[in-house]
Amino acid sequence: MVRLFTILCVVGTLAACGGPRGYNPSGGLGRGAVLFATGPINSACLQSGRKQASAARCGCIQAVADRELSSSDQRRGARVFGDPHTLQEARQSDNKSDNDFWAVWKAYGQTASTLCSAT
Repeated sequence: MVRLFTILCVVGTLAACGGPRGYNPSGGLGRGAVLFATGPINSACLQSGRKQASAARCGCIQAVADRELSSSDQRRGARVFGDPHTLQEARQSDNKSDNDFWAVWKAYGQTASTLCSAT
């Protein structure tokens, strides 16, 4: 039950993505600017079938992924949308690469939640 709750919290955070709108490439948030990018996270988000998965929100979380995640972490993270249980397995794993992915993905999810909630 705890495992399911953890998965739902992480996936829900990514799906809901929250925070102020806009991003300035020089590092700050800008009024009227909107985060948007295409890539593996965007595609997986749009194909997830989640109610909150709009083109704007999925594009925003991809833009954050471009800033926060390596391309291999993005590809691995995209698989999480199709099988959220893999994220739980990484969290509980004794494997260093799984633990590293979990830490990076968790931080990414918090950032995406902060920057993308208004989309």
